[in-house]
Amino acid sequence: MSSERPHIVVSRHELVHGSFKSYIIGFLSSLYLTVVAYILAVRHALSVNGLIVAVIGLALVQFVIQLIFFLHVGVEAKPRWKLAAFWFMILIVAILVFGSLWIMSNLDYHMSQAQINSYLHSQDGL
Repeated sequence: MSSERPHIVVSRHELVHGSFKSYIIGFLSSLYLTVVAYILAVRHALSVNGLIVAVIGLALVQFVIQLIFFLHVGVEAKPRWKLAAFWFMILIVAILVFGSLWIMSNLDYHMSQAQINSYLHSQDGL
């Protein structure tokens, strides 16, 4: 018989953390993209369709920056759980966006201009 004991590994957690520098770069990049989108919207620098495309493009870039700098997607050895959480987040965002668009479209279709005006005049401060 051998005197060696078998080693049993119950679980192994590899924590992946970014450096302070990477968090600052991610934060400043996200802040910059948010300010650019705000300035484009407030100053009416583009046409309506151009503004929509620009804001969606800036949002997608900010989404990728947050995935890389804050969620550390692609850094760990086995990204299965983060990938599952990522797809669940995509599903929730899609439900929120398309559900909100559907509700606004439905309200726009079913309300007349007179109903909208009477509602706005009945509210204080409008």
